Amino acid sequence: MSSPVLDGLDRSIIHALHIDGRAPFSRLASVLGVSDQTVARRYGRLRSAGSLRVIGLPDARRLGWVEWFVRLQVTPDAAVPVANALTRRPDTSWVCLTSGGTQIVCLTRARNPRERDALLLGQLPKTPRVTGVTAHCLLRVFAGGPSGWHGRADSLTPEQVAALAPEPPDEPRERVVLQEGDEQMLAALARDGRATYPDIAKATNWSEATAKRRLEQLRQRGALFFDVDIDPLLLGYETLAILWLTVEPAMMRPAAEAIAAHPEVAFAAATTGPTNLLVFAVCRDVDCLYDFLERGIGNLPGIRQVESAPVIRNSKRVGAVQASGQ
Repeated sequence: MSSPVLDGLDRSIIHALHIDGRAPFSRLASVLGVSDQTVARRYGRLRSAGSLRVIGLPDARRLGWVEWFVRLQVTPDAAVPVANALTRRPDTSWVCLTSGGTQIVCLTRARNPRERDALLLGQLPKTPRVTGVTAHCLLRVFAGGPSGWHGRADSLTPEQVAALAPEPPDEPRERVVLQEGDEQMLAALARDGRATYPDIAKATNWSEATAKRRLEQLRQRGALFFDVDIDPLLLGYETLAILWLTVEPAMMRPAAEAIAAHPEVAFAAATTGPTNLLVFAVCRDVDCLYDFLERGIGNLPGIRQVESAPVIRNSKRVGAVQASGQ
């Protein structure tokens, strides 16, 4: 299926969903100055084409889970099958093949040490044709996750953004403990972040009122957020790259915050390991990637080393499983 061509209204809808992925079509329509039916039709067209999805995701840190960045070395013939197997796991995101076609990178989350050990010490090392596995714990996320990728959408005015912005979540206090039915709701929202309350009620055996109340509770406590999964090519971004930076520890926070402020940065996080800052960069072309490396990173104090690898196949973005042909 060919990707649709975006016009100004499409981009405004995408920007609006980036601000609040659960906003009713009527609210989006009011802010954008069009009809409810127009917004619903445009969203349906993009979603049916596999180009756009709203995804509901748990905030691992608020739930006491730990996220890991995993790099797998595989034999060339195993790269696509192993990547596809990882995309089918509900605990993975950002499953990519990098240049050369023998390295797979992904983000995964573990709820407890048992889950961590089962994947990192058991399943992955024993997978046929996987020749190496390294895993690094995410310590602090500076861009991406609940904050999203601010560089992908810039179609709305500040007044429209303010009109759509949801109430910010509460300041983190104690960890959020999942209750009966929460798992089923999270699974439904991972498939479709705009799932209706009747659909959530059916999946959880709750009433619609309970489904609405519990979703709002988890969202307000920061345990649930909504992201927009979109093909970067639709927005004119043709070059994706993963960067591994080695930063002097004392300069970690200022360097990470400066890098995260760049519109090219979809994700940035401090990690354990020989490199200590992970960055996903989304650029319009290779010239823009060069400019980002030179101007966005090269002049920052405290950067000792940069390793970069272009992404040649994006098997899974955010929480959504992509079609095998993408």
